[in-house]
Amino acid sequence: MMIENPLFLIPVTSGLIIIIAGMILLKFPPKRINPLYGYRTVSSMKSPKRWVFAQVYSSKEMIKLGFLLTLSGLIGLKYDPGETAGIILGMGLLILMVIVLFIRVELAIKNKFKDG
Repeated sequence: MMIENPLFLIPVTSGLIIIIAGMILLKFPPKRINPLYGYRTVSSMKSPKRWVFAQVYSSKEMIKLGFLLTLSGLIGLKYDPGETAGIILGMGLLILMVIVLFIRVELAIKNKFKDG
């Protein structure tokens, strides 16, 4: 069955989870810099203004990129590369999405707060 294809399952399920996480972060952003919850990087925790910006921006990016990841999983409905290759491709898409998320958010923080 094509739905059992890891090239479908990995991107679609992880994409949906990322969309939900982005919606939760957008709806219930952390109020203060904390050690547990939110988009936590060195640059996002430099000031309260950066923190608030990073939470809003990253949650919106998570929703967009999660949607894109979910859509990319539809490839698995038409193409079945086999289990091992499907796992590698599916995980590759997930890892790529996470890298793109960090790059986009960090660049946005850097561009908005040019003063350091």
